[in-house]
Amino acid sequence: MAIQGMELCAMAVVIILFIAVLKQFGILEPMSMEDSSDSELELSTIRHQPEGLDQLQALTKFTKKELQSLYRGFKNECPSGLVDEETFKHIYSQFFPQGDATMYAHFLFNAFDVDRNGAIRFEDFVIGLSILLRGTVHEKLNWAFNLYDINKDGYITKEEMLAIMKSIYDMMGRYTYPVLREDAPIQHVEKFFQKMDKNQDGVVTIEEFLETCQKDENIMSSMQLFENVI
Repeated sequence: MAIQGMELCAMAVVIILFIAVLKQFGILEPMSMEDSSDSELELSTIRHQPEGLDQLQALTKFTKKELQSLYRGFKNECPSGLVDEETFKHIYSQFFPQGDATMYAHFLFNAFDVDRNGAIRFEDFVIGLSILLRGTVHEKLNWAFNLYDINKDGYITKEEMLAIMKSIYDMMGRYTYPVLREDAPIQHVEKFFQKMDKNQDGVVTIEEFLETCQKDENIMSSMQLFENVI
């Protein structure tokens, strides 16, 4: 697998791997036309009760039937209605048995766990999924920036980007071609900042990130790859 830019890889792998997780959950299945009142989000057997369909439909770009299908898959795999970080890491580890997906899964989990309570609710799941699959380019890039901004202070530092790059390298670097050198993550971070840090103040703001990404044809193309998955 040739990697021409780890920052582009970091964006694409978010969507690619999350699609794999959806398949692991059994969630990406054909929509049934038989979902009627019984799936007005069946709440009786779960600990966490999600928002109603109407509210979730307003917060996402999914139809009611799509939400019903997504919910059934989510509930089948997560009867409690919540996904904790260890479960999330376990799911990702199955796709990279020869690598270490622990840190990447940790960062991705935090991007979905918007209220920082240590668990991904169905609402978190479908809102994030809606952005990744059907959001505007601006929404997807904002989501990616939030992933890289580990401490959520509104800036991407070199330390944060290096942590993300190392996590991707640990997860899949040994399977790339040509094989990445040990210092590859540091080199890619330097290139990322040369490209993104317009005022050279040592951090990348959301404005700098959006401006640079929107001028990059490869990144723009990657944002459109999975719009019609479900």
